[in-house]
Amino acid sequence: MAARRFIALLLFVLASNAEDPQDIKAESGDDTTLQCRSHGDGNILLLEWRRTDLKDEYVFFFRDNRSYEDNQHPSFRGRVQLKDPKMKDGDVSVILKNVNINDTGSYECRVAGGGKALKLMNIFNLTVTETGDKEGGDKEGGDKEGGDKQRGDKDGNTGGHVGLIPAGVIVAVIVAVIAVVGSVILYKRKKNPSVPPADETDALKYKY
Repeated sequence: MAARRFIALLLFVLASNAEDPQDIKAESGDDTTLQCRSHGDGNILLLEWRRTDLKDEYVFFFRDNRSYEDNQHPSFRGRVQLKDPKMKDGDVSVILKNVNINDTGSYECRVAGGGKALKLMNIFNLTVTETGDKEGGDKEGGDKEGGDKQRGDKDGNTGGHVGLIPAGVIVAVIVAVIAVVGSVILYKRKKNPSVPPADETDALKYKY
């Protein structure tokens, strides 16, 4: 009597846990395994994997010892297979190949076997991101860009300093040229003092 109560309680706990969604994250192009196991004894007569937003079409459909692609949603055909084709120990997990962002959604696993009705076993929330979009990817890329910018500052090639250096050089050259020209003019004036005008010189000549 106590054993029966324990088994009933265990089955109730397992059924309750099955309704708690499990979160799965994957990158585009990965092969992702959706785990599910039948808790009943005997052969598995019917297995349904659904995505809640696809209504009447399946992710994977198995009945009478074979799968049926005709019942699958077109986007999953040829991409879903049993992890263990023999479904040993009630393992009805499936492998979803080459996932993409359109595969994001809520997946449900239902099993019927051993004379029991179809029963919900597991729920998964699958999130697929593009390659490199996981947390930290953008930050790492930002660090790389920052490193390039820092190297540019060291080389004097950043936008803030490129225009200042040539302007300073031009001003220095202009000042130097003015100084040189002024020095030359002063030197010539000292070496060759100004001569009186021609008319004044002639006047002095005739006076004496």
